Amino acid sequence: MASLFGRRPQPSSAEKIAAAEAEIDLVSDMFNRLVQSCTKKCIPSDYRESDLNKGESVCLDRCVAKFFEVNVKVSEKMQGQAAAGGAGGGGMFGM
Repeated sequence: MASLFGRRPQPSSAEKIAAAEAEIDLVSDMFNRLVQSCTKKCIPSDYRESDLNKGESVCLDRCVAKFFEVNVKVSEKMQGQAAAGGAGGGGMFGM
């Protein structure tokens, strides 16, 4: 009867675990793409020193910042489109 008043039923423990695992997979994938992309862009394949030099460090810092900025913008855009699609309620014919 709780659904009659606009409440959704509480997810089970198995559903919560599945959602948490899916979130971990998404975050891990994003981290791996970030590392791969910024390493390829900022660190030469022939290492000359054991530590990052100033140019490599600055490049990595900017790359990570841009990666997250773009990720936030894409997420906001997708959420906006999802909200607009759900709020329209007109189906494919706009009725």
